[in-house]
Amino acid sequence: MPTHNPENERIKRQYFAYLKEAKRRGEPSVDAAAKALSSFELDTRFRSFKTFHPEQAVAFKRHLAEQTNARTGKPLAKATIHSTLAALKAFFVWLAGQPSYRSRLSYSDADYFNLSDRDARIARTRRDKPAPSLEQVRHVIGTMPTNDAIQRRDRALVAFILLTGARDGAVASLKLKHLNLALGCVVQDAREVATKFGKTFTTSFFPVGADVQRIVEEWAEYLTVELLWGPDDPLFPATLVEGGMDRTFRAVGLERRHWSSADPIRQIFRRAFTTAGLSYFPPHRLRDTIVLLGQRLCQSPEQFKAWSQNLGHSDVLTTFTSYGDLTQGRQAEIIRGLGRPRKSREEVLNLLAGAMEDLRRVD
Repeated sequence: MPTHNPENERIKRQYFAYLKEAKRRGEPSVDAAAKALSSFELDTRFRSFKTFHPEQAVAFKRHLAEQTNARTGKPLAKATIHSTLAALKAFFVWLAGQPSYRSRLSYSDADYFNLSDRDARIARTRRDKPAPSLEQVRHVIGTMPTNDAIQRRDRALVAFILLTGARDGAVASLKLKHLNLALGCVVQDAREVATKFGKTFTTSFFPVGADVQRIVEEWAEYLTVELLWGPDDPLFPATLVEGGMDRTFRAVGLERRHWSSADPIRQIFRRAFTTAGLSYFPPHRLRDTIVLLGQRLCQSPEQFKAWSQNLGHSDVLTTFTSYGDLTQGRQAEIIRGLGRPRKSREEVLNLLAGAMEDLRRVD
């Protein structure tokens, strides 16, 4: 049985370059397209794309419907099937316009990769994304030990992400100079920080507690005053690992360099939440925590717009649609509240008058 098709490999290489350079897709998107094409080729036994027939797409859809998730043993999720077929459809639309393929393929051939309307709706259904409450994150921070430099870094890291909502990839690349304690903000400069879409923006500290901010301030002070690190040194340095006499490796301190990826940050979160007796939440879920806090604190569209921009969102709808979904519990709570009798105008005025009188007594 063949393991690849040279002709297919050449055209796929062109397509991946097109995705990266022309469509400006990131590596994860290109990898997803490559994975979808690999699955399709395996199912067709690596036949040339020039011999594509709509029945191959239909058969592949049946094949996906019969597959199970290797981790859970359950059938593949409709969302997984939908994303795989969408990647294949995009490829064959592009392929139909390429020399040597135009006479063999039509743009409508790609439509055979569509799911049924019912399955497509199921695939696009938004589900509740669990996120920790502000109280849970503060509990985690409060239980984290600070016996050495590594533990102090780990606690400051969790506190910093709660304080700023920064993405883990950005945090791994931040330098000390990007933190401005005097103004209470962090400058996510895309020239040096791995921000999403290469966007540069400034994040003021969110009002999550003065104690949380103090942890970050003490960490920056430790790096600059005790370790004498400079502006271009990492805000959250990698762990220094050395080999021992017993030929084993162990963490001995901090290394004056950035992490090469965000994986260690996720490991820190997993360890911290588990030790605190809570379910694991990845760093990105704290952005949901911050959005939920904003929904409670913001009293006007202008305030929520500022809150949204502080997260790095150019469009406030991104905050609402990607992070602002109410949980079913909160939704029910609001609906029940709307059914309660409202206070009359006279009752509200009396309450305000009473509050003003209390303030005058205090003065």
